[in-house]
Amino acid sequence: MFRRLTFTLILSSIAILCSGFSPESPTSRRVLVLLDDFSIKSSHSLYFKALENRGFNLEFRLADDPKIALQRHGQYLYDALILFSPSIDRFGGSVDAASILDFVDSGHDLILAADASASDLIREIVTECGVDFDEDPAALVIDHMSYAVSDTEGDHTLIVATDFIQSEVILGSKAIEAPILFQGIGHSVNPANNLVLKVLSASSAAYSANPKSKLSNPPALTGSAISLVSVIQARNNARVLIAGSLSMFSNRFFRSGVQKAGSPTKHDKSGNEQFLTEISKWVFHERGHLKAMNVTHHKVGEVDEPSIYRITDDLEYSVEIYEWSGTSWVPYVADDVQLQFYMMSPYVLKTLSTNQQGVYHTSFKVPDVYGVFQFKVEYQRLGYTSLSLSKQIPVRPFKHNEYERFITAAFPYYGASFSMMVGFFIFSLAFLYNK
Repeated sequence: MFRRLTFTLILSSIAILCSGFSPESPTSRRVLVLLDDFSIKSSHSLYFKALENRGFNLEFRLADDPKIALQRHGQYLYDALILFSPSIDRFGGSVDAASILDFVDSGHDLILAADASASDLIREIVTECGVDFDEDPAALVIDHMSYAVSDTEGDHTLIVATDFIQSEVILGSKAIEAPILFQGIGHSVNPANNLVLKVLSASSAAYSANPKSKLSNPPALTGSAISLVSVIQARNNARVLIAGSLSMFSNRFFRSGVQKAGSPTKHDKSGNEQFLTEISKWVFHERGHLKAMNVTHHKVGEVDEPSIYRITDDLEYSVEIYEWSGTSWVPYVADDVQLQFYMMSPYVLKTLSTNQQGVYHTSFKVPDVYGVFQFKVEYQRLGYTSLSLSKQIPVRPFKHNEYERFITAAFPYYGASFSMMVGFFIFSLAFLYNK
């Protein structure tokens, strides 16, 4: 019995090691998928299969299932949530808009796809995430210039999008050559909100309106201000993907050929599969996730970290930064990581040097100001998780017996003192003995 148990444990350990997933992996693995209808599971099977092939454990439930729950006994049951239920008016079980937002606030990831049937509940969730769908519930994105050529002329709501965000960490290093097929609703992004990024935008000729009615007023959303797909990275590094089209995730759009109106080039396959696969890698922290460790500081020539520094001490600071590659932690290489030696405001600002192996370091002289300082690294770069490191350290002045006996800069004062003493002595002699 003991031998069987030992053999089973060894096989399990080998399987874990061969899978390549580190115990410290930041990647979300347990994913709850909420659907309007179970038919979406088969009509969007290519997207779900791609996630499962990367090691994700997907649990499919109807959005109105009375038994669904995101947490139990204060512990979350899932690492990420996929909402493919745009028309749901009320979730089942203990799930509601507030619990989904709390789920994100707790550092978990969310993928949400909507369409023309988007309910007020779905609109409320995306509004809280920082984007706004068109207020007209019947509005779709229309483009009479960049629409997809099809057998029927249609209403030009099946559009071709090629305006991608320029970021390798979000979309991968391989360029997306084929255009994206999109049919759905657009949303706007507040330009003052630096947490929201437009990943896929409409063309300058697009607008959002009801295709079944004539325009009586200018559309509220027009041109490249219309975002088709956006991502949000919260301050706690939780990631959210919001798409205005559920169809763009479907097998039909994945396999469909695409030709832009007025273009002679016809692609045998749209770029939807590559585009959405690459974005999912970013959303689920398979790319662009950083961690910092081994933060150290000490005086030059020493190795131990002191509890206090003295003004004008020479010190060294180092930190190790690694990036998750999807299977392991690899050294992160950049030239824009900066250190602040901070008290109310930065007294020292240094760009850290790297040895290309993940170690960043610098050295500097403690300023001639005493007080409680902080070593601060605030690193924010497009597509990467933000790093916020701080370490507090007091700085003291010289003790009375640590000053030099004679300071070169004070020689004029020494001369003034001695000259005054000599002058007083001569004046005293002259006053006392001269009649």
